[in-house]
Amino acid sequence: MERQIATFFGVGLLRPAPGTWGSAAAVALAVLACEIATPLLVPLGFVLATVLGFWAVPRVVAGSENKDPSEIVIDEVAGQWLAMCFTVIPLWRHGVSILDAWPGFVAPFLLFRLFDIWKPWLVGRADRRGDAKGVMLDDLWAGLFAGVVSVILAGIYHGVLKL
Repeated sequence: MERQIATFFGVGLLRPAPGTWGSAAAVALAVLACEIATPLLVPLGFVLATVLGFWAVPRVVAGSENKDPSEIVIDEVAGQWLAMCFTVIPLWRHGVSILDAWPGFVAPFLLFRLFDIWKPWLVGRADRRGDAKGVMLDDLWAGLFAGVVSVILAGIYHGVLKL
């Protein structure tokens, strides 16, 4: 079961770029949740993916030399859903469909992938831990940074923040 969770039910086995596939699957599920149920499933999913990721990843990498195999994407899912929370919660509060605010899910996706690949500051520090916790933490930091930058960009786009 922990392998299914760690690979996000096989999404991490897709090639090339399993991390991008994991992030894309997370965005697609978030948009679907927002449209057919409630946007509040995204923060709930974030918490669930984070808890399950911290449980599953150490078990999957135990005894392996590779502490961050590419097929583990539950970290990308958790980080991407964290980034999406910065979009879906304000949209939900204002009664706006995520599809009516389409850059609202594209920007967090692109920013999350940027921070996950670039690994600035705390993202890189967590990644350099070289352990199962680092696998999860670097993507949570990337998700936090992507969410904050998404809010800043939305403020600029909507004229709330002036450059």
